[in-house]
Amino acid sequence: MTVDVAVVGGGVIGLAIAWRCARRGLRVRVYDPSPGQGASRASAGMLAPVSEAYFGEAELTRLLVASADRWPAFRAELEAAAGVEVGYRDEGTLVVALTPDDLAEAERLRAYQAGLGLPIEALRPGQLREREPLLSPRLRGGAYAAADRQVDPRRLVAALRAALDGTVEPRAVTDLSEVDAEVVVVAAGCGSAALTGLPVRPVKGQILRLRAPAGAPPGFRHVIRGYADGRSVYLVPRADGEVVVGATAEERRDSSVTAGGVLDLLRAAVDLVPELAEYELAEAAVGHRPGTPDNAPIVGWLEPDRTVVATGHFRHGVVLTPITADAVADLVCTGEVPSVLAPFGPSRFASSLVDAGRSGGTR
Repeated sequence: MTVDVAVVGGGVIGLAIAWRCARRGLRVRVYDPSPGQGASRASAGMLAPVSEAYFGEAELTRLLVASADRWPAFRAELEAAAGVEVGYRDEGTLVVALTPDDLAEAERLRAYQAGLGLPIEALRPGQLREREPLLSPRLRGGAYAAADRQVDPRRLVAALRAALDGTVEPRAVTDLSEVDAEVVVVAAGCGSAALTGLPVRPVKGQILRLRAPAGAPPGFRHVIRGYADGRSVYLVPRADGEVVVGATAEERRDSSVTAGGVLDLLRAAVDLVPELAEYELAEAAVGHRPGTPDNAPIVGWLEPDRTVVATGHFRHGVVLTPITADAVADLVCTGEVPSVLAPFGPSRFASSLVDAGRSGGTR
């Protein structure tokens, strides 16, 4: 049966696009052999447009802020439709630094973020420990990003699948010409490169999940983004006792959890929150972020055919879910690219598409 929109890729981006299109009355089908089991499953779920704003990415930061602003309404609508909570929390992010060199690096980035007008407040060690008493007494300082939030991506996937109610087909698509739909949306993460010719590459990330003793909630509430003797780490507490510790960034395609990767993450985590040494190591996993040459997503029409792409979200897939899903639904219904996403179209990689066409790649 021909549908209005076929979405290739069942991570949070693809599922949210399908849900938004279905809400507009379009007939939708999602294709993915293992829905929600790729980068979405490995993600920590930080909605952190402030603490993740980085040098030279001002345009991307504006997009992150715009999408984060949509998250409260998106979450409320999805939870009402699905009857599944997504683990939304709003305590904010504490940025912490262990050594003088770490503090210099953290403060350099904080000054840049504040210069963009983002709400991030420098804090002294005592002020950090007032907010989170379990933080190491060795900390030299840090900052507080009150506007940052978090969700649980695994719960988010479950909610989106429940809201879609059976429109996900567990099979792989290797040739877009075989998909029977008026419009095909490629939201296949790292797999988008083979389907479109776009320069999307896998960036390996090793990530850990710890569990607090005796089923108790973790001893801290804020997301903690830390610098520990030159190593960076983030700690994301969940209400059910889980703490997500991540993540390495490796230009590799393998899926091996390595002793060195686990050691670096645990050493930095325990340096910042010593109590974590007593937590159970519940899971060590690998995900592959879909990276692009400029670290920004690719969203828009692949002219001149019926294909739309929504890929390359790198480490920002969860926070960019609402704005990407809304934009693609608008694009499918009106044919127009929303202005907020105009700078992130596939045309900026036109030479890659030409090269793919010459080599027989699928458009």
